[in-house]
Amino acid sequence: MRFTLTAGQKGDAPQAATLIEGLPAEVVMADTAYDADHLRQAIAAKGALAVIPNNPSRALKHPLDKHFYAQRHPVECCFSKLKQFRRVATRFEKTARNYLAIVTIAATVLWLR
Repeated sequence: MRFTLTAGQKGDAPQAATLIEGLPAEVVMADTAYDADHLRQAIAAKGALAVIPNNPSRALKHPLDKHFYAQRHPVECCFSKLKQFRRVATRFEKTARNYLAIVTIAATVLWLR
């Protein structure tokens, strides 16, 4: 599992390429926020299938395998469970380093369950 902490005003797609770099994958699933040509090209270069819904403003629509996309449910449940940790949901930590540590601890606790 990999994650990165960014500023709230930063977009999601620019960080995605570094997160998938070096990871073997046959399928990369993401939500609409990750619909960017550079990310789709990085996924194709890995030889993987990009399962990303099209941004509504996209002129050229890419096909979406709805069967694969429906399997994102465990990922969404993981985010929901992370938000059950009060310190993660409300971001009590004042520094990015401490908040990243709290998210790491919460993710580890979920993984060990």
